[in-house]
Amino acid sequence: MGDISCSNGISSGNGVNGKSHSSLNGYRKSCWYEEEIEENLRWCFALNSILHTGASQYQDIALLDTKPFGKALVIDGKLQSAEVDEFIYHESLVHPAFLHHSSPKTVFIMGGGEGSTAREILRHKTVEKVVMCDIDEEVVEFCKAYLVVNREAFCDPRLEVIINDARAELENGKECYDVIIGDLADPIEGGPCYKLYTKSFYEHTVKPRLNQGGIFITQAGPAGIFSHTEVFSCIYNTLRQVFKYVVPYSAHIPSYADTWGWVMASDSPFMLSADELDTRIKQRITGENRYLDGKTFSSASTLSKAVRKSLDNETHVYTEGTARFIYGHGSVHQQNQAKLIRNGLMEGAPGQEHKVN
Repeated sequence: MGDISCSNGISSGNGVNGKSHSSLNGYRKSCWYEEEIEENLRWCFALNSILHTGASQYQDIALLDTKPFGKALVIDGKLQSAEVDEFIYHESLVHPAFLHHSSPKTVFIMGGGEGSTAREILRHKTVEKVVMCDIDEEVVEFCKAYLVVNREAFCDPRLEVIINDARAELENGKECYDVIIGDLADPIEGGPCYKLYTKSFYEHTVKPRLNQGGIFITQAGPAGIFSHTEVFSCIYNTLRQVFKYVVPYSAHIPSYADTWGWVMASDSPFMLSADELDTRIKQRITGENRYLDGKTFSSASTLSKAVRKSLDNETHVYTEGTARFIYGHGSVHQQNQAKLIRNGLMEGAPGQEHKVN
């Protein structure tokens, strides 16, 4: 759950040892974004301004200008990406699968309304068609309007944007793809996406829509030394029930305050060395990666001893009846709006920019 609150820089208590601090009379009021990432752990950072707030029938949306991480997209009270480090997430999500495929031409993105996943995919010279299927048209239009870095991708003629439920689109369609990417919201209780992390979905919907040699890749939630047992380990184990070859990997993302995980799966083996990955990067990708190269992927897919042991021992299979969720929930709009109003940050209509002194 994410909240935005103002603080005068001192607590509401009596100070240290019950003494007040008159030297703080010149303090400046600050505004902070706060997200509760565990029951007893919160992550917060200072804001310059609130650029936009809104809500669709599915999700609550906010675009914040943060002091440490630049522009940050928040959906349903959960930080989705931040300007200064989103390249880590999106390069890690996209490029390993595309580099391991012999010649990826057709792609299906589940979710991805932000446009950053499509941006990275379209850098691959072999790609001929990208279908981005997101259920929430308002999020897509919001990101088109406000995320300047992805405007070129949205204008690329190879990209087709479909507003629909990804499950329905795959089940009702006949086309198969070289790569299918799950760039979905986290599986949170009350959220719309947890059913797209289940064994039945992977087995009966995703796998039949992959071409021979096709690769499926999904974001898989927090993968830290303590947080990986929330959903990362069971998503990995679930995909092992469906595909012959499954590779989990992770990277630290500063704005998430944690290590994040992805899982790549196929019925064809992943055989490339770090040097071979670097060769394909030079041959296939337009422009230079900021984060991922061959050695980086080798490191990312070498998990710590504790996480490896946990994944090896994981027995839970993700189903609709036995779903696991990351901490949080999927409906925070009214609470956040009320808090914004109380703090004097939404004096105008939603969508107006609100400066923070």
